Amino acid sequence: MLLTDPAFIRRLETLTLLARKVLGGTLQADRKSTRKGAGITFADYSEYSLGDDYRAIDWRVYARLDALMIKLFELEEDVTIYVLLDASRSMAAKFDYAKQLVAALAYIALHSMDKVVLYGMAEDLSVITRPTLGRGKALSVLTQLEAAPTFGADTDLTGAVHRLCQWHKKRGLVIAVSDFFMPQDFEEGLKLLQWHHHDVFCIQVQDTEDQRCDLKGDVELQCVESGRVRKMTITQAEARAYEQAVRNWNERLRSFCASRGIGLVSTTPQVPFDTVIQNILRRGGLVS
Repeated sequence: MLLTDPAFIRRLETLTLLARKVLGGTLQADRKSTRKGAGITFADYSEYSLGDDYRAIDWRVYARLDALMIKLFELEEDVTIYVLLDASRSMAAKFDYAKQLVAALAYIALHSMDKVVLYGMAEDLSVITRPTLGRGKALSVLTQLEAAPTFGADTDLTGAVHRLCQWHKKRGLVIAVSDFFMPQDFEEGLKLLQWHHHDVFCIQVQDTEDQRCDLKGDVELQCVESGRVRKMTITQAEARAYEQAVRNWNERLRSFCASRGIGLVSTTPQVPFDTVIQNILRRGGLVS
């Protein structure tokens, strides 16, 4: 289904309504600034000084204490959401599904008046959209996301994060959407995002074919990312060892994210994209 198809957009609208209902519209539950100003939620009192907004004076406090005090409120700020969409060739069979997940998150964010930046990620970053703000830009973002291709060879999360942090100094929420099969592992890149004070959320997309091995006998295997070819003989024991290695790898990702306070959702293309997003929203949004 095309990301700009009216039926698909209707599903995005339904998710946006759910986000407003359960999260107040935002994908990130905690977005209040520590700065004080003219917002909505009361934070503190401050003594009135010349030049302050006299409309913020609390006259009931004045009546009790004979002192002019103004109310301070927490400011609610827009969030910049950076999406790193794994576009390496190992994602080819899952890429359209991953795009649907990203489309839903971007659509909700834009309708929440958060800024969205989308990148394709392999051994480097490829711009999908420039920083974009406003619900009126949603169709343009969906169109650009739809056209984004797979590219490159291996997935280098650490290199991609270095480039992201060079290009963008403002901290925000970074969403990594990937199968997380990475030759240089994933820990360093995720740690680096946190070191730069970003909130981090991971969406792991693996097909059932990624998790099991049905090959037997003498085979010639070609790496979908590097193109390297290797001849080998696969026994039943080796097939089971492969499946166990994948389970161990995925458990390593789960344990690492839990230990670092990083949100993680794991899914397969067999699960409807909107079911995944609904579950994320109902459990509190993109928080750990």
